[in-house]
Amino acid sequence: MTDNVPVPHAPVHPVTRSFHGREFVDDFEWMRDKTSQETIDYLEAQNAYTKQHTAHLDEMSENIFQEIKSRVKETDMSVPTRAGDYWYYGRTAEGKDYGYSCRIPVEKGSDPWNPPTIPGPEEGRPDGEQIILDANELAADHEFFSIGAASVTTSGRLFAYSVDTTGDERFDLYIKDLETGELLEDRLTGIFYGATWVGEDYIFYQRVDDAWRPDTVYRHKVGTPQDEDVLVFQEDDARFNVGVGGSRSEKYLFIEVGSKITTEIWALEQDNPEGEFRVLWERERGVEYDVDHAVVAGQDTWIVTHNAHGPNFELAQSPALTGAELAPLRELDVLVPHSEDVRFEGVDTYRDYIVAVYRRGGIGQAAVMRLTEDGFTEFEELQFDEEIFTVGPLGNPEWDAPVFRFSYASFTQPTQLFDYWVESGERTLLKEQEVQGGYDPGDYTAYRLWTTADDGTEIPVSVVHRADLDTDRPQPTLLYGYGSYESSTDPGFSYTRLSLLDRGMIFAVAHVRGGGEMGRIWYDDGKMDKKKNTFTDFIAVADDLVERGIAKRDALVAEGGSAGGMLMGAVANMAPDRFKAIQAVVPFVDPLTSMLKPELPLTVTEWDEWGDPYHDPEYYDYMASYAPYENVEAKEYPNILAVTSLNDTRVLYVEPAKWIAELQRTATGGTFLLKTEMSAGHGGVSGRYKKWRQNAFEYAWLINQATGLTK
Repeated sequence: MTDNVPVPHAPVHPVTRSFHGREFVDDFEWMRDKTSQETIDYLEAQNAYTKQHTAHLDEMSENIFQEIKSRVKETDMSVPTRAGDYWYYGRTAEGKDYGYSCRIPVEKGSDPWNPPTIPGPEEGRPDGEQIILDANELAADHEFFSIGAASVTTSGRLFAYSVDTTGDERFDLYIKDLETGELLEDRLTGIFYGATWVGEDYIFYQRVDDAWRPDTVYRHKVGTPQDEDVLVFQEDDARFNVGVGGSRSEKYLFIEVGSKITTEIWALEQDNPEGEFRVLWERERGVEYDVDHAVVAGQDTWIVTHNAHGPNFELAQSPALTGAELAPLRELDVLVPHSEDVRFEGVDTYRDYIVAVYRRGGIGQAAVMRLTEDGFTEFEELQFDEEIFTVGPLGNPEWDAPVFRFSYASFTQPTQLFDYWVESGERTLLKEQEVQGGYDPGDYTAYRLWTTADDGTEIPVSVVHRADLDTDRPQPTLLYGYGSYESSTDPGFSYTRLSLLDRGMIFAVAHVRGGGEMGRIWYDDGKMDKKKNTFTDFIAVADDLVERGIAKRDALVAEGGSAGGMLMGAVANMAPDRFKAIQAVVPFVDPLTSMLKPELPLTVTEWDEWGDPYHDPEYYDYMASYAPYENVEAKEYPNILAVTSLNDTRVLYVEPAKWIAELQRTATGGTFLLKTEMSAGHGGVSGRYKKWRQNAFEYAWLINQATGLTK
């Protein structure tokens, strides 16, 4: 055991923060300087402390890693997807951290829509296979590696890809001639995610400002230096991000300008790439819309998803015009009206049909509408047998495809990939996620409960465990939560989670307000000045699980990451007696400090999520009342493990570093650990084997806290 290992001493360098006549003395703000040796020494000391205090979990961590590894088919390949004259797919190989992006030509005379059967990797490379990107080769000399763009021209000749080798999500883009295998001289440095081709001559891309906000769109002409790239759009309002992309029809380019609550879209015909983008509907605070292009009864048409008539959005249509030629959003022809019970999320358009996605009763749904010579028809919903599931339309690159691809999964069903033939309604199962060593979904069960919150709101709760678990008595339980940004924690299969379930634990998800599971109002009721609903919902679910006899207090652990990490920090302060232990991954636990720094990444855009304490003293006081770091008290806490990354640009490492230092100094009970990846970003380490080891370590700690197991 390592109880004799001393807690790292965090030096005190007080800084007084003054806003709106309020003062807060921050003893650990000095940790923000990651170039300081004192900061690095502190993080390394915490890493050493954590390593020693978790040494007794080395065996279980290794066991879980090997379990994950044994379940995954390490040498595998994806189902080919046709784009132009090629079938594109990915391969993985045992022992390799990263994958290979490959393609083979579409054989003349073959069915252009049914993917070919390609020999598996163990059978050798198929005839005609071209490896267009070997990520292992690119990552070889780097501790961290991530791909931000991978885009091939319609002709299939040029391939643009971008890489990040530090974790700060700033990418360098390269162009490869797939006919010669040579890299062009073009280099685009310091760009954001993505790259959109127009023909073979132009690439549209985004850059970020000093606060890491994508604020500009540039046009690059192939064969010219980056300093000659043309600025085609700039957004000066710091609340708004910009993005660029094209329609599946390849007729239009779109620039989307969006804050958390407002949208504006600009369009340009792709046959005029050097032309001027024209606005569709000018921004109106609180109004969001999205646009796709369709051809309906021979006419170019905008398919528009908007919230001008209600928070849950509706679907409308308009002639594909721009600016003053367009009817106002509120006067468009309605295809699917606003509903209090259905959150309409968007559409995907093809030549002959439209795919819609929406949420009802906390479950995501998908439906298809055929387009005829006469125009629109009715949407037909895809039907499934399970109570709780996730369906995800994946699309098809080809505009005239008679088939689209979708995935289906649940907590117990490994992911399945289907082709849906629109005309017949037939589904073709293309691939099912393989669990090596054997897996029977019947060995596990998943169901939904409802918890009544303090204000009477019914909170959905997903519960997963082995079917043979004795549920007549309380069992060790992991409760997971997120609850921000209208993000939904949907049912999905996890190789890693099996290691928890097979050790006799229950996995539960609290679908708290602030997420998107129950529609836009669900989100609105867990943000801004209603943020505390997120925390009290989570606590209510924890209490309900105990009251139902599902969980027991001394074996109940909690987990959340990023904004869900703030949830963890808040409930640790508000209800420390409810949990044996809490794990917070890249946790947003110093939100008030961050929201008072407009120069930081994301801050200004985030004022529409959390409130603006910089200008508004009421929001300052509200955030101050729940900010985890600022509300640590001299009382007993659950044991806490915080995991972060030095190069994270979304939630800076300094937040959990300060939080853990304050807990170690102030709390009267509990063990507090900080693990910092020194070469990674918001998503943690890169490479699948490193990720599996990271996942294994985190699960080993949670399992040990809940069960006492060490193997």
